[in-house]
Amino acid sequence: MAPRIIVDAMGGDYAPREVVLGAIEALKFLPGLQIILVGRREEVQKVLQSAGFAGDAIGVVDAPEVIGMEEHPVEAIRSKEDSSLVAGLKMVAEGEGDAFVSAGNTGACLAASLRYLQRIRGVLRPAIAVTIPRGSPPLVLLDAGANADCRPEFLTQFAIMGKVYYRSRFGVQEPKIGLINIGEEETKGSSLYITAHGLLKESDLNFVGNIEGRDLFGFKADVVVADGFTGNVIIKTIEGTASMILSQLKEKFTRDLRSKLGSLALLPALREVKRSLDYEEYGGALLLGVNGVVIVGHGSSRAKAIRNSIKVAVEMVQEKTVEKIAKEMEKEVR
Repeated sequence: MAPRIIVDAMGGDYAPREVVLGAIEALKFLPGLQIILVGRREEVQKVLQSAGFAGDAIGVVDAPEVIGMEEHPVEAIRSKEDSSLVAGLKMVAEGEGDAFVSAGNTGACLAASLRYLQRIRGVLRPAIAVTIPRGSPPLVLLDAGANADCRPEFLTQFAIMGKVYYRSRFGVQEPKIGLINIGEEETKGSSLYITAHGLLKESDLNFVGNIEGRDLFGFKADVVVADGFTGNVIIKTIEGTASMILSQLKEKFTRDLRSKLGSLALLPALREVKRSLDYEEYGGALLLGVNGVVIVGHGSSRAKAIRNSIKVAVEMVQEKTVEKIAKEMEKEVR
């Protein structure tokens, strides 16, 4: 039976149009998939009709309320139970879907996931795992913003969950685990990171030690662990840097006729560079540690990012990633 993917049709800066178009694109790559769009029925159906979509592979469930990007997460999920985000996660919790995808309010998605799906037994805190383009294999960083304040044991669990996720998605049986820090020495960093280093070193993980920011793209580690505050700063810095590089390249290669002619020969390579820096290629981030597959997309996600987020959701359901994490956490509880 094909996975049933619940999609927050009203989540993101370009919803519902880009979300709906992304769902339609996903069906082209994943025939037999069942997608349920949750949102304002009239608006969603209008986009489906304008795109010329006809068929029963995409269902629509009405949810009249929308949680905005700037709303307080906990207050929003309590006051807007008929929102697309809350209604969609309730459907997954009640067994009406196998995974949830949203490019909406990340904090609200986290809060609603904890409320309705709850944590996997033994998980102290869930974590957001982001895939960072760098060539093959890519890098996974967690936590990317779910937990600004952490304890050393949180970071150890992030590493365990990150290992399972990396193995499920990229096929590396024993991914290299690194701990973000300001130096390679074991004694570097805050007390949080010094203690976490000791715990990771004593674990059964393939721990390769501290990883400095400059080495994130150097293939020293496959999974890099950080507290949510640091992880989020890293992600936003990488996004900003990539955007700046692409903007600079575009400016230099289009400033005059000579530059434009010269860029023609480099166009294939430039397109490859752009693709390698494009977060949309890897879809959304996976919320690890809850009892369900939850994909958190970038707020500015367009159709391609939504399509790839749905693709990741399908992969995680088929690979039984949540069940595998639960099995690993059972060992920690014993």
